[in-house]
Amino acid sequence: MSTATHNGRLPSSVLFMCTLNAFRSPMAEALLKRLHGARIFVDSCGIRPEETIDPFVVEVLAEMGVDASGHVPKSLVELGDPTSFDLIITLSPEAHHHAMELTRTSALEVEYWATMDPTAVMGSREQRLMAYRIMRDDLFQRLKRRFPPLPVAGV
Repeated sequence: MSTATHNGRLPSSVLFMCTLNAFRSPMAEALLKRLHGARIFVDSCGIRPEETIDPFVVEVLAEMGVDASGHVPKSLVELGDPTSFDLIITLSPEAHHHAMELTRTSALEVEYWATMDPTAVMGSREQRLMAYRIMRDDLFQRLKRRFPPLPVAGV
């Protein structure tokens, strides 16, 4: 059974890793924070981080009322020790390989979530935004399944 639902407990910390820390991992970070607020410490990093977050990520998250405009992409080096997290979720093959190398001598749980790269979609602005929305909605559904919202007391 996963650590998210084992005995009804959530992990205390989750790290999302991808290649650039500009669209997949910051989106997952922002969405998990929306679901659980401060109940789970959430961070993200990239293997080769970009300088800024992808503006389409900011736009499609804003459609859900999530502000990711302040996200600054960071590397594993800037993050510190990734093995201090309870769970690492990788969102790109390169990040998964890297995470497996980092954790090969620890009992740290690493999950790979194959996640589309919306930057590969060409077309109009609206077609490109639709690719980001699809990625957002897919990640949000996965996050809700993996880290179900806690029941409200008295309900």
